[in-house]
Amino acid sequence: MEAPASPLPPGVGRYAPSPSGDLHLGNLRTAVAAWVLARDSGRAFRMRIDDLDTARARPGIAERQLADLAAIGIDWDGDIMWESQRFPAYAAAADRLADRGLVYECYCSRREIAEAPRAPHSPPGAYPGTCRDLAESERARRREELGPGRVPALRLRATVAELTVTDLIHGPYTGVVDDVVLRRGDGVWAYNLAVVVDDAEQGVDQVVRGEDLLSSTPRQAHLADLLGLPHPEYVHVPLAVNAAGERLAKRDGAVTLADLAREGTTTRAAVVRIVASLGGPEGADSIEALRGLVTTESLRSGPWVVA
Repeated sequence: MEAPASPLPPGVGRYAPSPSGDLHLGNLRTAVAAWVLARDSGRAFRMRIDDLDTARARPGIAERQLADLAAIGIDWDGDIMWESQRFPAYAAAADRLADRGLVYECYCSRREIAEAPRAPHSPPGAYPGTCRDLAESERARRREELGPGRVPALRLRATVAELTVTDLIHGPYTGVVDDVVLRRGDGVWAYNLAVVVDDAEQGVDQVVRGEDLLSSTPRQAHLADLLGLPHPEYVHVPLAVNAAGERLAKRDGAVTLADLAREGTTTRAAVVRIVASLGGPEGADSIEALRGLVTTESLRSGPWVVA
């Protein structure tokens, strides 16, 4: 008699901070939402550090971020993935796209992109396609003009102009898909490529992150399609904002655990605030109190005003 087939793995959720600064209350709240939704659905929970740009990654910040996440009760499964150690995987993915004619060199500066004419209704920053169809002679000339230590950026030759994805909070979302950067002119691989490759590598099938990243999701979904990778389930959480309704930032005062501690506010008190903001019991000081309470429906309540 054959042994029964093993059940399919329940999937994976994740959190992937960038080590450019300490996590503020809004970042921590999103991490908690991601952790609860993963744990309640039986998923594993992975941690990934988005340190692609090592020149901008401040020494010790990643370690402080991980310590803060652990301090508020978040745990994770397996080893931490560091994107700065994953460049060969991104190069291999870009090569797969290039083999199909889906990559081209780009020589534009940020200023040139900002000032270039673009199609009506294109969002700010969308690439206008300046280098998409340059003659080879022009490409050779532009390569020679690059400064020392510079290489041409690599862009995706997108095959659609827009794509609709489904978000479990916001519903169907249609966004522009332009020729996104895959590798920058300084040789650093770009976030949009890395996140798609790494989510697939880690088996991530549930992406919970801030709603400010929703507009990037159609681009990432298109990249996944071209690479033959599955789309995860998307959950874009409303942001934490200040009293003026602006996205919470360091300028808003004591918004990190370290800042709060200097003012006499304990990590325990910060957890109480985060738990309450996600619909947990008043006064509960453990994120375990949120188990079974955080849902995509409950997260539709709008931004968290941190006064």
